[in-house]
Amino acid sequence: MGTTVGTANLTLDEQFTRQFAGSAARFQDAVDIFPNGATHDGRAQKPFPLYIERAQGAHKWDVDGNRFIDFLVGHGALLLGHGHPAIVEAVNAQMQRGTHYGAAHEREVEWGRWVQRLIPAAERVRFTSSGTEATLMALRLARVFTGKNKVVKFEHHFHGWHDYVVVEGPPEPPPAGVPAGTADTMVVLPVHDLERLEAVLRDDSDVAAVIMEPTGAGYATYPLDPDFLAGVRKLTLDYGVVLVMDEVITGFRCSPGGAQAATGVIPDLTSLAKILAGGLPGGAVAGRADIMAHLAYSDEPGWNARKKVRHQGTFNANPLSATAGSTALAIVAEGWPARHVNDLAALLRAELNQVMDAHGLSGCVYGTYSMFHILLSNPHNPREKISPADIGAAGQPPFIAMRDADAALFGKFKRGLQVHGVDLMGDGGMLSTAHTEEDVREAAAAFDRTIDLLKQEGTIPGVR
Repeated sequence: MGTTVGTANLTLDEQFTRQFAGSAARFQDAVDIFPNGATHDGRAQKPFPLYIERAQGAHKWDVDGNRFIDFLVGHGALLLGHGHPAIVEAVNAQMQRGTHYGAAHEREVEWGRWVQRLIPAAERVRFTSSGTEATLMALRLARVFTGKNKVVKFEHHFHGWHDYVVVEGPPEPPPAGVPAGTADTMVVLPVHDLERLEAVLRDDSDVAAVIMEPTGAGYATYPLDPDFLAGVRKLTLDYGVVLVMDEVITGFRCSPGGAQAATGVIPDLTSLAKILAGGLPGGAVAGRADIMAHLAYSDEPGWNARKKVRHQGTFNANPLSATAGSTALAIVAEGWPARHVNDLAALLRAELNQVMDAHGLSGCVYGTYSMFHILLSNPHNPREKISPADIGAAGQPPFIAMRDADAALFGKFKRGLQVHGVDLMGDGGMLSTAHTEEDVREAAAAFDRTIDLLKQEGTIPGVR
């Protein structure tokens, strides 16, 4: 865990700077190389990010020797934890045989078969190198299949960073670098309003697809009512619109077959990544054979080359990713990984909520499956206690995530947990099979100490 020896009289920011001096020094080099000193928007942090040296299981160590309980788990990719022995052995063996053949190979077939076995929608599969590429391909397939142009997405739902899915809709202008014409093909709607969605599908005959995160925006930072998910599926079927379920995070995590298997709501197309590739780069689109057929060449009479979706990608289904992915999915298929992480996450949420209640905070820790989010105070009324059930209920006032409600507090809170040996993904995180009940207890203790520190500085709101 992180150490605060000799720092009792320091402020949180002073403790952070002293404890992570090695990271601070490396960041000074990075700012001369990378814009903002970062290689990923989610890794940018003030006053500097942590520089990690190694990781194993549920833990990682920085360049200063501090140990962290890791709830980022590779941005959600490491369901089996860091350095799972079976994956390490398989990838090391493949390294000896070759990393890139520039050709078809048996491992890609094995990998694809695992996807077909586990994901209900996967009549056909095509591998990509990332989740962003997967959602881009899915939308292109939906457009060519339907002959229509527009796509409906929902507020705050994250589908990568390509030009279409970064659009947030009016009154917001197009995001930087995105042409207005591209933005105009996206229709952004609020969640939990089936009447609004039906009106769009009824009145606009140019809608090709609806894309959504099945558990809610930002891996359920903004939780989704399962009845709404089922309602969207019904409307897309009624109006002949392709439903794209973005399971980049939820795929293989909620259950071996993802959120679609857990909920019984089966989409037309599914985007996958993260756990799919066992911790290495890799993504995929899986879905209906008739839609996926637009990726194929054909000698059949009447085949129209103009309806062939072009798709290259130097590292698609490369031997290393295919090896790591097929090894990981074989373990996922046993069923126990999803059960373990889901049960342990429920325990973690309960433990952290006990800490919040003991401190008299009006916020709560909430989430679904193996995911969790921390809200220190009720954003609507800091003096009134909010419960996880309040956040997850459709019809409640629009929910505001902690990082949106108070960016300064969010930054201090994250730094405080890092000082005490816990690293989050945004305002929460995910569990891996390497996490244990001991990790949960240690994390709860770190959470308690961090809240104490914030209260001492007078920076934490919502104390009842």
